[in-house]
Amino acid sequence: MSEWAFITNHGLVLATIAKHPNLTAREIGDTVGVTERTAHRIIIDLEEEGYISKTKVGRQNKYKIHPDMPLKNEMSDTEVGELLVMLGWKRRKQPLKAKKP
Repeated sequence: MSEWAFITNHGLVLATIAKHPNLTAREIGDTVGVTERTAHRIIIDLEEEGYISKTKVGRQNKYKIHPDMPLKNEMSDTEVGELLVMLGWKRRKQPLKAKKP
C-alpha cells in the first residue's frame, strides 16, 4: 500500500513555521520528515507566493505567516490562517488601537 497524506509537505512546512517561527530549515525538515534541502525549497516557494516572509536575526531567519492569503486552491475561498488554526496554530490577537476622541 502506498503512503499518502491529506496535507502536502508545503502545508506541513507552513504549519510548522506557524507554530515555531524561529526554527532553522534543518529543524523544519526534521519536523516534517523531509530533507533540509527540500524544506529550504518549500520555504522559498512559500515566500515567493507571499504566504510567509523572513527576517534575518543574527545568523538565523525568523519567519512571519501572512494568514490572510487565500489557499492555493480554486475550489475554496478559505484563507491560509483558517487552515493553520485547524492544524493547531494559535492566531495572535491584534493589539487594540487607541480610540480617537
